[in-house]
Amino acid sequence: MAAIVFDLDGTLIDAASDITAISNQLLADRGFDPITLADTHSFLGNGAPTFVARLRAARGVGDDQHAAMLSEFVDLYARQFDHTFLFPGVIDALNDLRALGHHLGICTNKPMEPTRAVLAHLGLTDLFTTVWAGDSLAVRKPDPAPLHAAYQALGAGDGDDRIFVGDSEVDSETALRAGVPFLLYTKGHRKTPAGEIPASLRFDDHADLPGQVAQVLTGL
Repeated sequence: MAAIVFDLDGTLIDAASDITAISNQLLADRGFDPITLADTHSFLGNGAPTFVARLRAARGVGDDQHAAMLSEFVDLYARQFDHTFLFPGVIDALNDLRALGHHLGICTNKPMEPTRAVLAHLGLTDLFTTVWAGDSLAVRKPDPAPLHAAYQALGAGDGDDRIFVGDSEVDSETALRAGVPFLLYTKGHRKTPAGEIPASLRFDDHADLPGQVAQVLTGL
C-alpha cells in the first residue's frame, strides 16, 4: 500500500476553458481585450495569485486592481464548471487504486474553496482522504511543504511508500524536492516537452496508472 497524492488541474481535471471564460469576464468588466485558451495554459501552474498577476501583466491591468480581481476570480472559480471535465479513465483509475488499498490525497495550487467545489461537482470528494490547496499553508508548490503535509495526513512518513502524480514542471520540481517518485500525465498543462520533465514514469492514459504505481513500488 502507498500514499498517492495527486495534483488536480491538468492531472485529473481540465478547467482551462472555464478559467479562460472567468478571466475574460474580469477583463471585459474593466475594458480590456480577452485572452485565449493558449494564454491560460501559459499562465497556469503557480496558484491563483500568480495567475491573476500574469493575467494583468498580459493586458496591462494596473497593480491596484490585483486584490479585487483575485477575489472575483476565486469567487467565480468556485461556482463556474460549465466546461470543466474529468480526463477519461480518472474515476476508474482512482477506484482501482483504492481497491488495492492505496490511500489517496490531493495537493493543488488551486485555492481551497474552488477545489472543494469542483471535487464535489465532479463526484470526486469521497475518493480522497485529504486535500491540500494553494492557500492551506503560507507556501505552495513547488515548495514541498504542502505535499509533505498531505502525506502526513495520509499517515505516511519518510520510510513509507509515497508517490506524487502531476502534469507539470511545477509538480515535477515539487516531487524532486520532496524526495518522492513522480508520475507525469503527459496530456496536461505542461509548457516543456514531456520527455524533458524529470519523472519516474510518464502516462497518457489514466487506465495505465495502477500498473505504473505497481512498477514504482516494485522498483521499476
